[in-house]
Amino acid sequence: QVQLVESGGGLVQAGGSLRLSCAASGRTFSTYGMGWFRQAPGKEREFVATINWSGSSTYYADFVKGRFTISRDNAKNTVYLQMNSLKPEDTAVYYCAARIWGEAERMADEYDHWGQGTQVTVSS
Repeated sequence: QVQLVESGGGLVQAGGSLRLSCAASGRTFSTYGMGWFRQAPGKEREFVATINWSGSSTYYADFVKGRFTISRDNAKNTVYLQMNSLKPEDTAVYYCAARIWGEAERMADEYDHWGQGTQVTVSS
């Protein structure tokens, strides 16, 4: 069983930056595909970014391209989401997810494990 713990959320002004971290338990982290999703109040959960097991392949939602960067450190069992040029509409709970298949994946239903989420609030 993989456990995921997100951290790094908080309150930031528009135009600011945050780096989210997701620490994973277990010895098989390096074989998992990883993703970040978010859910704003009253809205459905949506895909943000994903990375394959080696870090060689990444995909982003159109609304974060050029602003967010996903990366991973398999030696530390951690995946990151660097968020720059934040906008008020980025306000949401951000979730980390892991999938047994190591490829990057945009669909939430393809993920096997989820973290508890971390709140990101961007003020205008």
